[in-house]
Amino acid sequence: MKQLLQWTIIIPILSWVLFFSGLVDNSSIFQIVASILLILSVMSAVHHSEIIAERVGEPYGTIILAISITVIEVSIIISLMMSEGSAAASLARDTVFAATMLILNGIIGLCLLIGGLKHYEQNFSVSSVTIGLVSLVSIIVFTLVFPTFTESVLGSYYSVPQLVFASAACLIIYASFLFAQTSRYRQYFLTIGDDENEDAAEPIAINNKVFFTSLTFLIVSLGIVVLLAKTLSPTIESIIVSYSLPKTLVGVVIAAIILLPEAIAAIIAARKNRLQTSINLALGSALASIGLTIPSVAAVCIMMDMPIILGLDIKSIVLLALSVFTVMLSLSKGKSNIVYGVVLLVNLFAFVFLMIYP
Repeated sequence: MKQLLQWTIIIPILSWVLFFSGLVDNSSIFQIVASILLILSVMSAVHHSEIIAERVGEPYGTIILAISITVIEVSIIISLMMSEGSAAASLARDTVFAATMLILNGIIGLCLLIGGLKHYEQNFSVSSVTIGLVSLVSIIVFTLVFPTFTESVLGSYYSVPQLVFASAACLIIYASFLFAQTSRYRQYFLTIGDDENEDAAEPIAINNKVFFTSLTFLIVSLGIVVLLAKTLSPTIESIIVSYSLPKTLVGVVIAAIILLPEAIAAIIAARKNRLQTSINLALGSALASIGLTIPSVAAVCIMMDMPIILGLDIKSIVLLALSVFTVMLSLSKGKSNIVYGVVLLVNLFAFVFLMIYP
C-alpha cells in the first residue's frame, strides 16, 4: 500500500484520469494543469527506468527505456498517418529527423558539457561508441538520405521494393547492434569510472514486486507523456503561429517532450560520472528511433497503399552530416571534453535557427 501511494505512481494515474475526462480540450486552466502533470509524468518515467536499470543491470536498463519510448512514438505516428492520410506523408521523416538531431546534438551535447563541468574529464568505451555510430550512420543513410537521390520514383520517395529493402536493412542492423550490446560485446557497454568497478555495474537487489510495478508504471508514464503531448500540440501550435514561427517547430517541441525521460536519465547518469550509460542511452535511442520507426511505418504504408516521404532536402542532409561527423570526432578518443558539448549544442541551435530563418 505504501508503494502504491508514492507520487511516481499517483501522478501518472491522475494524468490518465485528466486525459480521459476531456477537460484538457476546452479549458486553458486544465491545459496548464496537464502541462504540469506532463512534466511530473516525465520525472516518474525517469524514476521507474532507474529502478529497472538497477534490477536488470546495464545495458539492459537503457534498452528498455529506449525501446519503450520508441514503441509508443511509433504507435502515435502510425495513428496520425492513418487518420490524416497523404497530408501526413512526411510525418515519420520529420519526427525521426527531429529526434535524431535532438539526441545527437542535444542529449549528447548536454551530457558532455554537464559531465565535463562537474568531473573535468570522463571516460567511456570507444568500442561501444564505434559499434553504435557505425550502425547509426548506415541506418541514417538508408532511410533519410538515399530516398532523395534514387530514380525509381520521382521525389523523395522509395519504390516498394526499395522501401522493403531499407526496412529490412534497418531491422538487421538494429538486431545486430542489440546482439552486440547485450551478448557478444556486452563488456564494451558497461559503466566503469574512476570510482566504480565491475561489481558496481551489477544489478542491486530489488524484489519482483517493485520491479514489475516499476515496469508497469514506466509504460503508463511514457504512454501519458506522449498522449498529453499530442493533446497539447494544438495549443503549442497556436502559440508558435501567434509569434509568426514555422509550424515545423511543433514537431521539434513534441519530439523534445517525448525525449525528456531519456534526456533527464542521460544527464543524471553523466552527473554521477556514468557517461557510458549516457552514451548507451543516447545512441541506443537514436538507433531505436530510426531502426524501429521506419520499418513499422513502412509496413503500414505498404499495406494501406499510403505515400511516405523519407528523403531530406540538401540543407537538412548537410546539418545531419555535420551532427554525425561532430559526434564521431567528439567520441573518438574515449575521453570527454566540454568543448565537444558546446559545439554539439551550437549545432542544435543552428538546426532550430535555420528552421525559423531558412
